[in-house]
This record gives sequence, structure tokens and C-alpha cells, in this order.
Amino acid sequence: MARRPHNAPPQRETGPRVNERIRAPEIRLIGADGENVGIVTPSRAMVMAEEAGLDLVEISPNAEPPVCKIMDFGKFKYENQKREAEARKKQKIIEIKEIKFRPG
Repeated sequence: MARRPHNAPPQRETGPRVNERIRAPEIRLIGADGENVGIVTPSRAMVMAEEAGLDLVEISPNAEPPVCKIMDFGKFKYENQKREAEARKKQKIIEIKEIKFRPG
């Protein structure tokens, strides 16, 4: 593993916050079946997620209060990767054609 210089800032995690990393005092919770449970504390939501055997994933961190959903985080990451790969595949690639002229 590469070492960071002492004055470098710590690496920020990318992607949604999951389980204990959710720091909001209260969240809007969407259940595993897609129903709106309502506004609850993250600890209460964690208990519900553990009972379902799933993860608590922050979907919309900028909303007020943040929106979280009970789901399988591994499946969520896999679906996002597939969606991004499909988007990259569908991007139009600009092909540059070259013509050379010579005297004579």
C-alpha cells in the first residue's frame, strides 16, 4: 500500500454513505419494498435494516432531511457500475479522418 505524505489531506470516500457513516440527526427512510416509512433517526433505521438483513444507504444526501433506503449495498454498487458501463458504451466516439496531400 502506498504511503501518503504527512501534510496530505486524508482521502475522501466517494459514493454514498452506508450504515454507521450516516451522520444526520434524522433521515427520511424508504423501506426495502420501496414504501416511504417516514422521518426516523439513523439508529432506528439501522435496527430496521439489520432486521431485514440489508444495509442502510444514503440516496440523496443534499435533501432536507437526507433520504436513505434499506437495500443490499453490494447489489446497489453493481447496478451503478453496470449503468455507468452502459452509458460509456453509448457515448458517441468522434472519429478523426486524416487526408494527406503531397506535391507532384
